[in-house]
Amino acid sequence: MKMHHIFSLVAAVGLATSCGSGSATNSSAKNADTVPQPVAAVDFNADSAFAFVKQQCDFGPRVPETQAHEQCGEWIEAQLRGWCDKVIAQKARLTTFDGKMLNATNYIGVINPDAKERILLVAHWDTRPWADADPDQAKRNMPVMGANDGASGVGVLLELARLMNGKKPDVGVDILLVDAEDWGTDNEEESWALGTQYWAEHPHVKDYKPMYGILLDMVGAPDAQFYHEGFSLQCAADVVEKVWNIAADSGYSNHFKSVQFGAATDDHVFIIRAGIPCIDIIDMRPGSEGGFYPYWHTTGDTIDKISAKTLKAVGQTVANLIYEL
Repeated sequence: MKMHHIFSLVAAVGLATSCGSGSATNSSAKNADTVPQPVAAVDFNADSAFAFVKQQCDFGPRVPETQAHEQCGEWIEAQLRGWCDKVIAQKARLTTFDGKMLNATNYIGVINPDAKERILLVAHWDTRPWADADPDQAKRNMPVMGANDGASGVGVLLELARLMNGKKPDVGVDILLVDAEDWGTDNEEESWALGTQYWAEHPHVKDYKPMYGILLDMVGAPDAQFYHEGFSLQCAADVVEKVWNIAADSGYSNHFKSVQFGAATDDHVFIIRAGIPCIDIIDMRPGSEGGFYPYWHTTGDTIDKISAKTLKAVGQTVANLIYEL
């Protein structure tokens, strides 16, 4: 993903006229002084989510066209098949900005396939081929482990799949784990999120229109800060409000900040372009180089930077959203 620090850049990535028309069902605005009312429909297991993050890292960096990537993909598919009503492995041949051809796979886990009201949950499972933001120049050609940037979002969504298998929600849920997100360059917006772009052009269901989507990206750092992301506000402000209100009611305002900061070219941008309102829960840091979590695109993005408490904050918030409907 790439950070834009000026929100007026929305039009530059083609979102001004492509925002989806969905809405957050049963959403209600809440005053900042409202006394939080805990929601406890289900209990998100943070230790299980952490184990899923660690398992991905144990394969090594999940760079497309590597053995670690292939093995991790097979493992992800096996987990989804154990918990979802239907699983699709969407194969694609993708061309990177530097001319490489990648064999990529998006994994879609479908829960309650007959439900008309649906939520799309998204994370990317690949990792960046090179640590070009590493403070040590000698390490900038090394691959990124992606414990936070990749594995954390997948870990949360796998645990949600396991949870929903035990207690089916009333709403339908589609878990989209996309490939080839992180093989991009700052000079080309469309060099990012290649797997998502492919899925947006070839959705797993014809005329697919969920109520909205939620992207999880870098959701595991101990001090994670989730601000209102600019493109999310532009195209799905009601969903942003709903999610952040639920996070506050669940006791996680220390991570979910009701303030706008920046705008990230991330998977959700291309989902929005497909006419689906989608938000990005992403760790952004005002004042940091790059605007993201400090180990973003470095060799330091390792499992020791992951907190089960933060995974709990994100996973429980999304679970409370799903079961509130």
